[in-house]
Amino acid sequence: MGPQHPSTHGVLRLILTLDGETINEVRLVIGYLHTGIEKNMEFRTWTQGTTFCTRMDYLAPLFNEAAYCLSVERLLGIEDQIPERAQIIRVMMMELNRISSHLVAIATFGLELGATTVMLNGFIEREYTLDLFEEITGLRMNHAYIRPGGVAQDLPSGATSKIRDYLDRMPKRIQQLRKLLDANPVFLARTKDVAYLDLTGCMALGVTGPVLRSTGLPWDLRKSQPYCGYETYDFEVPTQDTCDVYGRYLVRMAEMEESLKIIEQCLDRLQTVKGPVMIEDKKIGWPAQLAMGADGLGNSPRHIAHIMGTSMEALIHHFKLVTEGFRVPAGQAYVPIESPRGELAAHVVSDGGTRPFRAHFRDPSFVNLQAVPAMSEGGMVADIIAAVASLDPVMGGVDR
Repeated sequence: MGPQHPSTHGVLRLILTLDGETINEVRLVIGYLHTGIEKNMEFRTWTQGTTFCTRMDYLAPLFNEAAYCLSVERLLGIEDQIPERAQIIRVMMMELNRISSHLVAIATFGLELGATTVMLNGFIEREYTLDLFEEITGLRMNHAYIRPGGVAQDLPSGATSKIRDYLDRMPKRIQQLRKLLDANPVFLARTKDVAYLDLTGCMALGVTGPVLRSTGLPWDLRKSQPYCGYETYDFEVPTQDTCDVYGRYLVRMAEMEESLKIIEQCLDRLQTVKGPVMIEDKKIGWPAQLAMGADGLGNSPRHIAHIMGTSMEALIHHFKLVTEGFRVPAGQAYVPIESPRGELAAHVVSDGGTRPFRAHFRDPSFVNLQAVPAMSEGGMVADIIAAVASLDPVMGGVDR
């Protein structure tokens, strides 16, 4: 069957056994988008690994980077040395990314159920979010912005005012999306009591994220196992008790509204918290002082002059750190974070060298997809479209 979901053109195969319009059995076939990202990371330096893992779940690149970098920082033993400003920027960027990801989830969801207006509205708002990413990181996707020790660069001038404009705009736009869907009789008929999966089922299958929270359990790693200072922010964990597709939609809408609150708190803190955005330890921190120049985005002329013209030690150090990278003590670390789809974690293993010995990710799309048979068997063919969409799977994260 399919492809139906816009992101599953040839990369997710559904094999159904039917009795008329009733589904007797569902089998999911994955692996069509396999990228070998985890294996490739074994052949790159620790910092270069960020450039690979950001491309896994391509709708939530900043979360991939964050999980990986937090694991590397734990191995290095520098978790308490990350500058506060860098942590605030990380939180702000992840929450912007959560909004952009949920917008795609709801936009594509609308498209699958035949609502083109919802799709267009969702993608328009996502474009505004990607504009902010481009302003801050230089790229709209796959940023490699969060790096071991901090972030690649500070916010450019004018970025905070653009984020404030975004915060002014988004609440009204989210309300417009709600008006299209919340009480829409066709949408309710296609989503209420469809693809039922209760708390027991989620626990048995390891399902996390909005799907788990739609069963009434407020499990969110930002609250239960906080990282990057999330315990200092004021926000709620939205839940529903419907255990169905409609509840998962409502949870995502409410999460976007909570993310806007967190972003506003980040902006307030950035006004008072100044300083570096990369660890002071020169043996780890990426040797860059980025500034917009004639060539676009690159090292500032002053920094280049220092490296190339005044300090042989700086030149040697820069060369070694960029080409060979820093060494990470032997050991392993597992750090989970709350991505838009659930628990995303990086399990990183070091043998004491300048490259990861192993890097393996627990991607929520991979784990959550196994819930499709439990949601769909015994139901109708039409409902499996809504079931898969309510999981919001990204195959780049599944086939990494």
